Amino acid sequence: MARRWTNGLKTAALFGVLWAIMLALGTFVGEGRYIWLFAGLGLLGTAYTYWNSDKLAIRAMRARPVSELEQPVMHRIVRELSIAAQQPMPRLYVAPTQAPNAFATGRSPRNAAVCCTEGILAILDERELRGVLGHELMHVYNRDILTSSVAAAFAGMITSVAQVLMFFGGGDDRRGGGNPLAMLAMVVLAPFAAMLVQLAISRTREYDADADGARLTGDPLALASALAKLEQGTRRAPLPPNRDLVDVSHLMIANPFRGGGMSSLFATHPPIADRIRRLQRMAQEQGGPRY
Repeated sequence: MARRWTNGLKTAALFGVLWAIMLALGTFVGEGRYIWLFAGLGLLGTAYTYWNSDKLAIRAMRARPVSELEQPVMHRIVRELSIAAQQPMPRLYVAPTQAPNAFATGRSPRNAAVCCTEGILAILDERELRGVLGHELMHVYNRDILTSSVAAAFAGMITSVAQVLMFFGGGDDRRGGGNPLAMLAMVVLAPFAAMLVQLAISRTREYDADADGARLTGDPLALASALAKLEQGTRRAPLPPNRDLVDVSHLMIANPFRGGGMSSLFATHPPIADRIRRLQRMAQEQGGPRY
């Protein structure tokens, strides 16, 4: 519980950093007179993405709805976990790819969808699949889709303002203006900083979903075992890094692309080894075995 509060405070602090970057950029755009225009446009984009998040992600993965007859184990696990959480049953989908992964999306528990790839259903046993589905359901229950949508909107607004400054110059110079080098530094660094903050928010929410999902299933080591298999599986069969899949990759339980070196700095997910250690520690604190 203490870790969850810490992650919540960290998320709030990261949003504060995004606000600070946004306001700092705004001082260069007509001395802040037009900052609310960008904010309004960003909010409209956020509303559209948030309202249609389930459709956008399902379409990107070319997933199809599955009946209980087709996927009885998946249906049974999700139904049991939904009842345990006292939440409605989400819609279930399967994506036709051997890249092992899963995600949940939707603006609320009543509009949620959970999707597994054919690859993840092939490599996980029932216990591990239960751990993964518990993680995904907690993303919905924790309203992480809203959190990620707002973070993406902030980052998008900051990038848009920086681009305007790059093409049209800074604010009003009638009173001597500001330091042009400071403006140039802000234009270059602000979008980069915003992206890193957005990624940090995404990683924080992954830690929360791991811990909360493990509490929901009562089996932290099941999720740890699943993550270990997913790390190997996504290396063997990554998703192609096309634009649509990149846009929804933050929703997935494991980074679906090949990475390493500097690319880990820009990953939407925390290192799987660290996530496994946290789950193992959680199991020990509950009095269970390490493996």
